Amino acid sequence: MFVVGLEIDPNIFLQLTLPEAKVAYSGVLATFVLACLITPLLHITKQSNAVFSSCLAIVLAGTDSPLLTRLITDLKIGKSDIGRFIVEAGIHSDVVSVLLITIGFIIFDPDKNFQNRSVIMMLKMMAILVFQTLLASKVVPSVMKWVNNENPEGKPMKGSHLVVALAIIILIISMSPIVMFSTVLSAFLVGLFMPREGRISKMMIGKVNYIFRTIFYPLFFFWVGTEAKLSEFEAGKLVTWAQIIVPFIIATGGKVLGCAVSGLMLGFHWPESIATGLLLNIKGHFQVYLAINAFRMNIISMSTSIALVFVTFLTIIYTPMVIAKIIERARRRSPTQKMALQWLNPTNELRILLCIRSPENVFSAINFMEISRGPANPGIMVYLTDMIELTDKIAATITQGRGVDAVTVTDPIVVEMREKITKDVQGYLSEDCEGVNLRRMMALSTINNMHQDISILVEDLLVHLVVLPFHKNQELDGRLQVGHSGFRHINRKVLRNAPCSVGILVDRGLGKTVIERSAIFLNAAVIFIGGKDDREALVYAGRVARHPGVKLTVIRFLVEAAGDSVSSRIGRAKSNTTEHLEEMKIDDECFAEFYDKHVAGGRVAYVEKYLVNSGQTFSTLRSLEGQYGLFIVGRGGRVNSVLTVGMSDWEECPELGPIGDILSASDFSVTASVLIIQQHSLKGELDGLHDEFSIM
Repeated sequence: MFVVGLEIDPNIFLQLTLPEAKVAYSGVLATFVLACLITPLLHITKQSNAVFSSCLAIVLAGTDSPLLTRLITDLKIGKSDIGRFIVEAGIHSDVVSVLLITIGFIIFDPDKNFQNRSVIMMLKMMAILVFQTLLASKVVPSVMKWVNNENPEGKPMKGSHLVVALAIIILIISMSPIVMFSTVLSAFLVGLFMPREGRISKMMIGKVNYIFRTIFYPLFFFWVGTEAKLSEFEAGKLVTWAQIIVPFIIATGGKVLGCAVSGLMLGFHWPESIATGLLLNIKGHFQVYLAINAFRMNIISMSTSIALVFVTFLTIIYTPMVIAKIIERARRRSPTQKMALQWLNPTNELRILLCIRSPENVFSAINFMEISRGPANPGIMVYLTDMIELTDKIAATITQGRGVDAVTVTDPIVVEMREKITKDVQGYLSEDCEGVNLRRMMALSTINNMHQDISILVEDLLVHLVVLPFHKNQELDGRLQVGHSGFRHINRKVLRNAPCSVGILVDRGLGKTVIERSAIFLNAAVIFIGGKDDREALVYAGRVARHPGVKLTVIRFLVEAAGDSVSSRIGRAKSNTTEHLEEMKIDDECFAEFYDKHVAGGRVAYVEKYLVNSGQTFSTLRSLEGQYGLFIVGRGGRVNSVLTVGMSDWEECPELGPIGDILSASDFSVTASVLIIQQHSLKGELDGLHDEFSIM
């Protein structure tokens, strides 16, 4: 209880008008009233006593705020608005219930059937209480300040100073037994008025919490187990189960009712109000202690004590489900979704932002749309986006409009380019393009800011995949020229910041002939080593496999188990990590699903390559030259793969990843195009949702 008080800011008593306080107190009040009306009917106490019923009602109305805070933090909603709100409300609820129990303990004596204490005894207890509070608020800060000044950060804490600090605290708390006052409640008040700043206070919270988690809490529940004699639990009696179910319903119903009413008055959504009530209903160590101690004081029977302990456990077990519902509702209302092919519902259309820089990219873009179209239902939505660099010359030709075309560029070169692109694309769409929906877009910005325009389009249009042209263009001899370094920086920035999966298309002849559906026009291969990017590439390849004009081969690189070289042993050692094993499991599940859908039916060819190290990976890739017109690969995202280790040391274009860089090298091929795919990176988000989401 000292640590509970230490973690609570005493300024909370000055914040009674906050929404958190109103919700907390309404929940406490509703639960208290319901418990006072119903619990006397259960005959929980051995003697009929209204004061005990009131005490039990306060316990049922309370909240274990430290446990609530840990659960909300561990379940990853602590940074959200509802998470912070519930933590603050839990502190208010916890403080008011403990203070009510403290006041009740001063007035009524639980050792004497809750009889009123004498006025003299009450005055003595109040005097000690006031004296402790004054010492804690005046003397302790001075001592702690002296200890902090004598032990600055970066130097070891002197043992004698630490002993003095702890001795002062223990001395103040130990005054309570002089007048028969509970040290448990006294410790809470002393902790409440301890200074929050300084090295000693931070160290106390950290060290004591560590000791509690590793030693005290296990011992505490061991003590609970020794005190709770299950042989005396009267499971055969209906009243025993009523003593479990009814208090649980009272505590839960009261909290939910109070929070729902106050939430309605404050304008909250009712699901969030109900979730708040359910989470504020959490009970913990203090409530378990009171249940066991009530039996030791001969107030209730052992069976009733065990029943109340079970009630405490029941208020905790539903917490993950409530938080899962909060996250589910927040995800539905949040524009930030898991935008990637692997998570795309098959009944939803695929949405692609396909970027082009010039008319030279048009026919490769058309063929990309063609092989990506998949089944006509649900189809594919393509946002064909012109990447136009904003120069001073072009800026002078911009006119403001309304509606979709809010900005119009009248520069003759840009107008001619866009008209030619539109004409070529319309020629393709006039053919049999069932299921392909297309909209023309424009990313007009400076080189430094164009990635932001692309990301904004992705978010607004809820795109699953953005495809960018490689910054190098193919020359007449088939080789790739140096290219535009500015567009290379755009590609890199989009890879880092895009809120969806990203593909980079290296065009080496993909657009020379428009792919038709009447015969095989393109031999394509997807290379699968493992990792999230390779899984994304494999999912996309599943769409390509359905095109009648494409013959797809999936090539899986596997680690040779029989090898006993040094690199093999290192690779196997790395493969034993938990992260790698989990990643391999996901890889196997994804590949098995792809195999059942496409390979087993004979539509897709399958080749396995057993390799030992990255050197063999390189030579195997080189051996594929001339066999395929399109390679589909993942950018990277692997965990300690021995088959690619060291390749990044000599990458020419790191944004393509080690495999994409080899396949796109100027000395590899003049006819093989490459599509490098990077899966949407959540970057600390919560399952597609930002940790700091807002839902209330």
